Amino acid sequence: MTDIQALLGADADSLLSHVCQGIPKDSLHLPGPDFIDRVLQAGDRSPAVLRNLAALFGHGRLAGTGYLSILPVDQGVEHSGGASFAPNPEYFDPENIVKLAIEGGCNGVASTLGVLGSVARRYAHRIPFIVKLNHNEFLSYPNTYDQSLFADVEQAFAMGAAAVGATIYFGSPESRRQIWEVSQAFKRAHELGMATVLWCYLRNNAFKVDGVDYHTAADLTGQANHLGVTIEADIIKQKMAEGNGGFNAIKFSKTHPKVYSELTSPHPIDLVRYQVANCYMGRAGMINSGGESKGAGDLAQAVRTAVINQRAGGMGLISGRKALQKPMAEGVALLNAIQDVYLSQSVGIA
Repeated sequence: MTDIQALLGADADSLLSHVCQGIPKDSLHLPGPDFIDRVLQAGDRSPAVLRNLAALFGHGRLAGTGYLSILPVDQGVEHSGGASFAPNPEYFDPENIVKLAIEGGCNGVASTLGVLGSVARRYAHRIPFIVKLNHNEFLSYPNTYDQSLFADVEQAFAMGAAAVGATIYFGSPESRRQIWEVSQAFKRAHELGMATVLWCYLRNNAFKVDGVDYHTAADLTGQANHLGVTIEADIIKQKMAEGNGGFNAIKFSKTHPKVYSELTSPHPIDLVRYQVANCYMGRAGMINSGGESKGAGDLAQAVRTAVINQRAGGMGLISGRKALQKPMAEGVALLNAIQDVYLSQSVGIA
């Protein structure tokens, strides 16, 4: 097992001993082996959707825990194939992406229609597929904060996917169209028995004020999460909260002083707890993204993010580039280290 305390370094005591006061853990619907029966069964999801969610929860090293470790690889579209795969050219071949997810003990693999479709007959029954329906392709110039549909729900269903995924750039000029498109896609996915995962991101240059970037502020990302669960995303993918006070800085929309004085604190676990609270107090699971690869410090950073997510009441981590831009054995080791956090008896809910 991974030496979690050693990787946390000087932050170990702060991260492992913190107790959330503003939103106590007893108020949350926490992940666990019985999450579907305890939480989801009360909702409007069909037996087929619950079965596919059970397939996700029941696969990989975290099977039966209620936590998720997902490998996402849509960066070939979002960032370009060269930027994503040149550090490790074997991943130009989609089969190696799926192999990494399997060898890495992931619950599922999320990728594009083309990547998953090219190997679906060989692998769709071996690991749950999450087909990403829309993308912001990075070739049209000038680039805009928009997401275009690359696939429809029926194509995902035909290849045997357990779930579909989509991104909304909340706050962008195009976001209201994206909300409607994704809402309709998620409705159809649920009709066909698939689960839904929302990449719940903020995009607007107005969220940068006086040199401070509020795109990951707890209050703004929390509201994005709240909008995401409103269109019945089963799982929310969100960047880990860093900082707070976005609404006050941009001087737009509405907030409340208690968000900052009582419900949150500057502690990273409290900030992520607020993100979880905005997912209907955990009725929809929230997984944090792993972020870009920065080289030698990736392992420690991934474990830190997983500890914060788990202790805040999150449902897991979705990490791609940190695992992808390394030799496969190192990528597998990084994914396993993330999973070790959720398997550890020494890391509990704050």
